[in-house]
Amino acid sequence: MGIRALATGLLLATVAERARAATPPTPSAAEMIALGRRIFADPALSDPPGTSCASCHDPSRAYSSLNGSRNGLPRGSRPGHFARRTAPSLLYLRYVPSFRFRAEGGQEGDDPGAQPFGGLFWDGRVDTVRDLGRQPLLNPDEMNNRDGRRVAEAIRRGPYAPAFAAVFGSALDDPEPTLAAVGKALEAFLTADDMAPFSSRYDDFVRGRAPLAPLEAEGLRLYKDPAKGGCAGCHLLAEAVRDPVASMFTDYGYEAVAIPRNQRAPRRPTPDLGLCERTDRATPSDDPSRCLYFRTPSLRNVAVRGSYMHNGAFRTLREVVAFYATRATDPRRWYHSGIPFDSVPAKYRGRVNVTSPPYDRKPGQAPALDDHEIDAIVAFLRTLTDAPYRSAAAR
Repeated sequence: MGIRALATGLLLATVAERARAATPPTPSAAEMIALGRRIFADPALSDPPGTSCASCHDPSRAYSSLNGSRNGLPRGSRPGHFARRTAPSLLYLRYVPSFRFRAEGGQEGDDPGAQPFGGLFWDGRVDTVRDLGRQPLLNPDEMNNRDGRRVAEAIRRGPYAPAFAAVFGSALDDPEPTLAAVGKALEAFLTADDMAPFSSRYDDFVRGRAPLAPLEAEGLRLYKDPAKGGCAGCHLLAEAVRDPVASMFTDYGYEAVAIPRNQRAPRRPTPDLGLCERTDRATPSDDPSRCLYFRTPSLRNVAVRGSYMHNGAFRTLREVVAFYATRATDPRRWYHSGIPFDSVPAKYRGRVNVTSPPYDRKPGQAPALDDHEIDAIVAFLRTLTDAPYRSAAAR
């Protein structure tokens, strides 16, 4: 071999070795999950420090929480600041589809009758779990970081900085790659098998391992009955299918229900209009015709939540079921001004669902569910609590 060829070979070998040294090894799934878990639990990732992702998505409460708040909305990192909406459980995120419009029958496209479907958060504003963390990290009413640079600074000072650097290399040198790296780690953690346990008593029931108690079985019947609870119209289940994955207790669609005002929460200068606030240009939904619509949440682990509905208006699960049963027949119970749907702007009230049972009744008529039937549905909903969270189920 000539001297020039030998030199060229040595040079190429050196370049390749340097490239290998500069490129961090591909982390294992376990390493990514572990790093994501540490990021999720890090209270230094807020400004001021003290609020982690786990503060509002408490692992002991099925990954939902109020972070010590008493007004129904999660407390932010700064005194007097609260999230605009409740913090839903982060379990089972791996099954949530990305946002799109879907026509009847499941076809997608620009059909005028297509309905919004999927997406994360109450208004579907984020499509992927990887992008989920940006919202609370950069929200001034939540974790209050001014930008990704502040997040990177906190990670550099943290105990898992070496692990982060080993996985993501120089990502901490620039805000945008930092946020992208944080998103990848959180995605690994939030979509891990442990985050979809399927260990509820209902899951045992559909697997044929254990029966429901009589009151729970009655609640299931009422839940499915379109003339009574009608819950299964939006919170889908497939009782005849032995695989619990078939019963996510949501259709991932959107509904305009006109939840009453949360009288305990601070008043905000502008109303929360839900879906029409989503501004993603790829799948725009900011047409006024989309206002008042919020995504139907999964009811798995619903009994563990500290407050209910997007605005935290209700304190108990029984209150939620009673609202659905009597909103049409006793509106003054929920809308204290005496004007139905007074919690939403008057120009949008015509969009509120008044045709689907149990909303299709008139004031003064008997409600679709009596007190015993409400209790039965609540008893059934408690069977949706996964095994690790049964002791934390709300009363």
